Amino acid sequence: MEIFAVANQKGGCGKTTTASNLAAALAINGKKTLLIDLDPQAHASMGLGVEKEIGIYDCLSKISKNKCSLKDIIVHIAPGFDLAPSNIMLSTIDQELADEIGRESRLCDVLKDLKNDYDYCLIDCPPNLGLLTVNAIRSAHQMIIPVEASRFAVDGVKRLVEIVDLVRDRLGHSVAYRVLVNNFDSRLRHSFNVLNQIKKVFGEKVFNTIVHINVKIKESQSEAKTIFAFDKYSRGAKDYYSLSREIITGEGALMEKITAAMKKIVKKKARELSAVEFSFAGTADESVYVVGEFNNWAMDDASRLVKGNGVWKRRVDLKPGQYKYRFVVDGKWTQDTQNPVAEKNPFGELDSVLTVADQA
Repeated sequence: MEIFAVANQKGGCGKTTTASNLAAALAINGKKTLLIDLDPQAHASMGLGVEKEIGIYDCLSKISKNKCSLKDIIVHIAPGFDLAPSNIMLSTIDQELADEIGRESRLCDVLKDLKNDYDYCLIDCPPNLGLLTVNAIRSAHQMIIPVEASRFAVDGVKRLVEIVDLVRDRLGHSVAYRVLVNNFDSRLRHSFNVLNQIKKVFGEKVFNTIVHINVKIKESQSEAKTIFAFDKYSRGAKDYYSLSREIITGEGALMEKITAAMKKIVKKKARELSAVEFSFAGTADESVYVVGEFNNWAMDDASRLVKGNGVWKRRVDLKPGQYKYRFVVDGKWTQDTQNPVAEKNPFGELDSVLTVADQA
């Protein structure tokens, strides 16, 4: 199951509209899709005509009197399209989980039971950067950021990307993101100027599909229907269908690009490094370490030599340059007697000197 978080801390950018109509479009393409309403305002649920006392709060909470699993709350909307609804009780979850260990992964844990039941899962996030949004990002593989063609769009996306980076650094979970230009008014020159700015800043991360302003989308919301159920021939329906096709067909291509780019980076890094084998053939009862300028003179598992056939050895990948180093034999620092190149250090002893040539 591929999980997308649809997020933007700025209200009125079409986040909920995108989540609901994109989920419907993916289902029309034959992809079994689950929409999770993670907004306490429950706009996605109400926009689909669903109002339930039991919702996603009762799955995330540990103290709810209606405690249940995600499967217990799912509402069928259309063929291949299901909804996990929300309600106002979800607004209390931040305070409830404030002191909980692993609070950022509550949604991720809940979703594990459904990982084989759907092709796609879309998470409609609240319009803020609180705990619920962090839970959505932690659960997602990718993030869709809907933005309006306005002067504040770029700054808003940058703030959200900072949260993505924080989740990566603090929780060890990386999420790819893409920007969707929404509510685009093609009658205004200003819209095209902002669009060009967004593409200049975010490049290939911007979807090719643009969702234009369309009155039928607003009318469909008033009728508590998706744009496809309301008017499948409207401009809005065509835009969201196009977006679904871009996600389905471009998903593999995007991963191939990422993989190819990573391979190039690894290859480049490999060319920059040279494998150097340090060996110590002297007497050592317990341990031998190689420490130097290349590892900040640190004794750790990465610098410990391994004994085999009477010789202690350790291979280290080093960048081109000159390094001073020493062996630490059973806690005693000593120079490498097999290396004739040495320099006196500030303590009046000799450091061995190693020169690593540039392979290029």
